[in-house]
Amino acid sequence: MEYRTDRSLSVAEYIDLLNATTLGERRPVGEPDRIRQMLRHANLMATAWDGDLLVGAARCFTDFAYVTYCSDLCVRESHQRQGIGKELPRTVLAAAPCRIVLLAAPKAVDYYPRIGFTQHPSAWTIMPGGLD
Repeated sequence: MEYRTDRSLSVAEYIDLLNATTLGERRPVGEPDRIRQMLRHANLMATAWDGDLLVGAARCFTDFAYVTYCSDLCVRESHQRQGIGKELPRTVLAAAPCRIVLLAAPKAVDYYPRIGFTQHPSAWTIMPGGLD
């Protein structure tokens, strides 16, 4: 397995990865232009490669000093239980040595503590149109 923060990936590769994980259910995989924007504006992307196959990714936004927000952490179902989901945050921390924050998908709530994350007591969100 090769872990990288400097390898670009195509929209098609990322959509394929998302569809091979449970994140495909919650990401706009039918909107390639939106995925393109998501990839373009992430300023830290850690990826896991099995040869030429993208098998995992951590799509992040960071200030490289205080906090990194991990928007997507995903591993192909065919490659799960190999430590990839634990190694991707390590790769992120090597590139941006500061705290990583993420919001857990319901199906992943029990997973994150197993790879070293601790639960924060509160999180707040606001959706577009929520400031009327």
